Amino acid sequence: MKPVVLTAEFAHETNTFSRIQTGYDKFLARSFCLEGDAAIAARGHANTELAGFLDAARQYDWDVIHVLSASANPGGLVTRDAFERLAGAIVTAAQQSCSRLHGIALGLHGAMVTTFCEDGEGELLARLRAVVGPALPIAITLDLHANVTSAMCDLANIIVSYQTYPHVDMRRTGLQAAHILQRAMAGEIHPITIRARRPMLGEASNGRTDIGPMIGWLARSRRYEAEADVFAVSINAGFSHADIAEVGPSVLVTCQGDLPRHRQFAEGIADEIWDTRFDVVNHYYSVEEAASLCLAHDGQDGPIVVADYSDNPGGGAYGDSTHLLAALLNAGVTDACFGPMVDAMAVQQLQAHNVGDEVLVDLGGKTDPGLGGGPLRLSGTLVRLSDGVYIGDGPMIGGQTRSWGPTAVLRVAGIEILVVTHAAQMWDLQQFKAFGIDPATKAVVALKSAQHFRAAFGPIAARMILCDSGALCGPNHKSLPWKNVRRPIFPLEQDMDIVAWKAANP
Repeated sequence: MKPVVLTAEFAHETNTFSRIQTGYDKFLARSFCLEGDAAIAARGHANTELAGFLDAARQYDWDVIHVLSASANPGGLVTRDAFERLAGAIVTAAQQSCSRLHGIALGLHGAMVTTFCEDGEGELLARLRAVVGPALPIAITLDLHANVTSAMCDLANIIVSYQTYPHVDMRRTGLQAAHILQRAMAGEIHPITIRARRPMLGEASNGRTDIGPMIGWLARSRRYEAEADVFAVSINAGFSHADIAEVGPSVLVTCQGDLPRHRQFAEGIADEIWDTRFDVVNHYYSVEEAASLCLAHDGQDGPIVVADYSDNPGGGAYGDSTHLLAALLNAGVTDACFGPMVDAMAVQQLQAHNVGDEVLVDLGGKTDPGLGGGPLRLSGTLVRLSDGVYIGDGPMIGGQTRSWGPTAVLRVAGIEILVVTHAAQMWDLQQFKAFGIDPATKAVVALKSAQHFRAAFGPIAARMILCDSGALCGPNHKSLPWKNVRRPIFPLEQDMDIVAWKAANP
């Protein structure tokens, strides 16, 4: 008899400090809220967790019931309506097929916070367990920036997280989780997942896997996975803009057998994450410093890419900070592109004009002018209008159709500005190229992202730098109004007795 496996993807990284809640419309807006066969057609052969699940399904001859694939851009709290619609569909499907299920595989994020609970993934898993009982094996995949809770570990047998940042291993992660699930369904293994964590908002370098200590930790994890009774080791950097009790980095071991030994391994890496908490590898320029470096760059060996780390929509920032754009314009930077500027009102205004028109627009800075700067009154030429649809061709979203929503390109004093309706970070060249902007030909590329941009823009760049525009996702966590985190926690408190903390948190 074929194993019957229920699958779904339901992901959101929730910035609890955002004033914009994530409703069901936000999932629909990203063109990434697909059911059943439509989801498989769109994502089943791309670099996705679903593709990894389906790779295993073909290998092991599973009968797959795929419920949905849904993700919204990082932002504020997920509304109850959105959660009930999407999580509810997954639970209902499990109820309808419960008697014939052999396992469940879910592609989650690990940092979803809703308007009614701090742990969206834990809530979904609890509802599923209430339907399928304690014995059915459940495998979940997580983003490297998951805030892994005790409930997730208690309710899912198998947890496998991404090992790359920029994230380019989604399909591999799904396949690894599915391989373990197959063994569990066959009764060969009986995995559980143990967790080690430290009182930190996030790993010092935000989980970068191209440089820094994460490289060594991951290498040791892969070696430990080769040992008997160890099925997956996951190092999660945490998502530090979540004001919840169980925020922060963690080390997971999905395993069986000698649990004290496995826990010792996890605790050892967790200790090193704590010991390197001051070792930040990123350098953040001011917007004025970044503009000066851009002005001095001749573009002969490729563009200088300056990423606005603080206004990264991939971390839940609003994407409408104006400080960097203002600095570039004030410095006289030309032969440049900038994007995205998330401003639905400006796009709507520009849609009333014709391409080639000279226009006057108040651009950006409308969501919270106190974070990253208020609107800029700019005069420029309307270069292009579009529906905002593009197809990625880079290592992260290659082959996937995405949309900015209604979109305009505005040229102001030698800078082509991509103005969009829906927030998303820059992680693929087609996010510019589909709208007539070729970043490889520019001297300066200014974009909004923290790390993912490196996957696609690194190969064309002569240099890449980060700047801090003072927007919502900046590196200064002490400026945020924390209420729910368990104190003390680093870096909100610098001096802590870690021995006492570990004794109180076994």
